[in-house]
Amino acid sequence: MRRLIPDAGAEGMEIGVGSGKFAVPLGIKVGVEPSEKMANIARLQGIEVHSGVAEDLPFSDGRFDFVLMVTTICFVDDIVKSFKEAFRVLKNDGFIIVGFVDKESELGKQYSEKKENSRFYKDATFFSVPEVLSHLNASDFVISSVLQTLIPGEKFNTIQEGFGRGSFAVIKGIKKTNN
Repeated sequence: MRRLIPDAGAEGMEIGVGSGKFAVPLGIKVGVEPSEKMANIARLQGIEVHSGVAEDLPFSDGRFDFVLMVTTICFVDDIVKSFKEAFRVLKNDGFIIVGFVDKESELGKQYSEKKENSRFYKDATFFSVPEVLSHLNASDFVISSVLQTLIPGEKFNTIQEGFGRGSFAVIKGIKKTNN
């Protein structure tokens, strides 16, 4: 994800910021989180956390340069509405980065099979890369990058273009408007 985020000067926001595990090392200062317990942990790390959900973001139109969603999509009620809200709060030429476990990967299949017995994933809905690409396209994003990692047989930190081999996918979509 780091290679897709600008180094400095861009204002980002993480949807589903949780404890700030991703926002802090990526330099993201603003987040949205429905869990007050998790939001308090993120606040202690210096994140400006707003209470809310992905489908109804508490921000004005065109505020952010980029939006990050890491493993958040499997917990939203409406993925397309979530992506359309991200689109709304992005500046023109802003972008979304979505990181998630590909349900068609070996890890994704394991998570799906065991989700009923998992406190964390019990209510999760897992998606394939083609499904997420389709939902991003339906939300008017132009796809610019698809990366994969956690690739069986490769070194732990290997990152490759495309999808189909890695368990974790990262997609970057750009907001383009005709204005």
